[in-house]
Amino acid sequence: MAEGLRERKKRQTRQHLSDVATGLFLERGFDAVTIAEVAAAADVSVNTVYNYFPAKEDLFLDREDDAVGWLAAVVRGRPAGESAARAVLRALRAETVAVSPRLGLVDGYDRFMRVIGESQALRSRVLDMRRRATEALTAVLAQERGDDDLLPELVASQLGWIQSHVVEFVQRELTAGRSAAETSRAVLVLLDEIEDLLSEKLLAYAVA
Repeated sequence: MAEGLRERKKRQTRQHLSDVATGLFLERGFDAVTIAEVAAAADVSVNTVYNYFPAKEDLFLDREDDAVGWLAAVVRGRPAGESAARAVLRALRAETVAVSPRLGLVDGYDRFMRVIGESQALRSRVLDMRRRATEALTAVLAQERGDDDLLPELVASQLGWIQSHVVEFVQRELTAGRSAAETSRAVLVLLDEIEDLLSEKLLAYAVA
């Protein structure tokens, strides 16, 4: 369905607010910038900012829903014959080869992560996002398998750790001065090492 004028204007306004806020946060730090300052810089009212972003953290982490739902979406959409773990590994490799921003594979992304590292509020939000991503994947696995035991949660936690470890590895490499392209090649090696460490039980769990 084609996007209507009203929806397009709302999307553009939301993106404008996030872009303006992110620029201020990168320049001065998350905790040093107020919503009123974001509103003034974007030439809108404070109420307008809150209409689009209920919390200040939402301005910086404006793609939170996509990040939280990614693991569950990958597993839910895997082809027949593929296990949950192999689906996640395949998707992570594809994102890595594409030098995807989803994994933080963007030159200069270390500045973004530095803002998060300097703010307790943002660090707490990121941890909560990881928890919700694991819960969403657990729900998918439990529904598919009909398991009453702990396996869906245990597997989801393992797969969530893999994604988190890859993202943290990317952050360290970029902070060390490596380019996104160089880091991408290193991530592929890392994913091979991770796969070698996984048990056959995990790799064979939840075959579609």
